Amino acid sequence: MGNRLSKIITRTGDDGTTGLADGSRVPKHAARMQGIGTIDELNSFVGVFIAVLPDGNRLSAEFLQIQHDLFDLGGELAMSSAENMVAVITENHWQRLELLLEELNTDLEPLANFILPGGSNVLAACHVVRTVARRAERCMSELHESEQVNEHSMKYLNRLSDVAFVSARWLAKDLAIPEVLWKQS
Repeated sequence: MGNRLSKIITRTGDDGTTGLADGSRVPKHAARMQGIGTIDELNSFVGVFIAVLPDGNRLSAEFLQIQHDLFDLGGELAMSSAENMVAVITENHWQRLELLLEELNTDLEPLANFILPGGSNVLAACHVVRTVARRAERCMSELHESEQVNEHSMKYLNRLSDVAFVSARWLAKDLAIPEVLWKQS
């Protein structure tokens, strides 16, 4: 692979627009860019989560793959336009997340109460992944109101937020960290 970026300062966005992979320019606040930006932010938070996982934790490899998927998803949005949807994320992507959900859920007790984000750095980081994944899903839903969006990408983000929630529960059990339960007032 050759150099993808020859220089970091481009100045091309000084007018409030940004370029898509097809060379077209869109406003930086466009729904498509909100989706791309939120997926990029989500990928960064997944990186933070991986960084605070204990060494050798089995979720490290799973979430590293998720980072690659999210990069592909951002690329999918950058390559697509209102007239020309490009599908990179497939049914296999979200089905892999469903299998992970089944594995992680196996030994977890049913929920008896709502869980608050927290308990430790690693659990809190996992819940941030969950909430940003939900926001990315909302961005994709908003984009879908005006443009065609890959249905598998929508399903992937929906499954990812579930994976993050269940991963936090699984980690709490695995690391013997008490979950912070909501106390109804």
